[in-house]
Amino acid sequence: MNEPARRRSLLERYLLLWLILSSGLAMVWPQVWELIHAGLPETAATYLRADFDPFVESRVYRGEPQPWLTLTVVVTMFAVGCLLPADEIRQVMQRWPTVIGGTAVQYTSMPLLAWGLATLFRLPDDLRIGVIMVGCVPGAMASNVLTLAAKGNISYSVSLTTSATLLSPVIVPVVMWLTLGKSVEASVFVEASVRLLREVVLPVVAGYTLCRLSERFRRISHRVAGPIANLAILWIIAVVVGLNRDRIMALSGTLFAVLLLLNLLGYLAGWLGGSGLKLTTGMRRALMLEVGMQNAGVGAKLASDLFEGSTTTMIPAAIYAFGCMLTGTIMAHFMARRSGES
Repeated sequence: MNEPARRRSLLERYLLLWLILSSGLAMVWPQVWELIHAGLPETAATYLRADFDPFVESRVYRGEPQPWLTLTVVVTMFAVGCLLPADEIRQVMQRWPTVIGGTAVQYTSMPLLAWGLATLFRLPDDLRIGVIMVGCVPGAMASNVLTLAAKGNISYSVSLTTSATLLSPVIVPVVMWLTLGKSVEASVFVEASVRLLREVVLPVVAGYTLCRLSERFRRISHRVAGPIANLAILWIIAVVVGLNRDRIMALSGTLFAVLLLLNLLGYLAGWLGGSGLKLTTGMRRALMLEVGMQNAGVGAKLASDLFEGSTTTMIPAAIYAFGCMLTGTIMAHFMARRSGES
């Protein structure tokens, strides 16, 4: 994991910048396309619709709903599985008390913080559900990269991400039930477990297994899996922004404050949890970033699938993606400087 991380591409190194650009384009696409379409030759303009929106529709010629989010999440998690080194899996088994302890910190603190903040600020039901979904999902792959930048324990970071992902079909429905309770039908919790197993865990296992069975596939996948996973995450968040651009523009500052507090308190919970587990400084940094940085792509997709009546439930995940990438990058550089890195 360390060697590929040292050879990060421009896409990985400036992921926050690409996130801002892609989601910004999704937000203003109607105005941008209007200008482009107006400047097209007449023959081309007749074939391309004036209201074409790639962030909402799947094809240029037909106004079909965007159908690719499920496939995109599966591809992302398959790529994550391809990038998991065998020694990291062995370390999950060898250091299971600290890995399970860190995973427990994440799956208790984040859902409770999300529920508490959403309740305290009296968010509307759809946004409240969205915020709690952000708190329930496992940590993001980006936390591994930022742990490296923070001079943290990258091996422990990957172990935490692996553990949280593999346990998500069991843990996420339970914490959803505890935080959402009777406001959501029981079938939703079962469906959440099935979807996480099918769209998150199985692709990770499949990617990891294929790389162990075929050395040639492993070499190829290690070159392309990282960029593919990051592009998929950028696309998921951009689609969420495109589907909700009008709602995002109409949001008050309350939701932004809730998500920022959730992010910062998540970092604090990770650091305090690491201190309670008596982890080394490098491991505490890894746990802090793992807890505070949630998998917003999975959260947005899960919210979209489970609560089809309201796409607004996807908005908190999209906003959180910006926040945790921004604050995570700042904190990683700050911690690296404290370790003597210029």
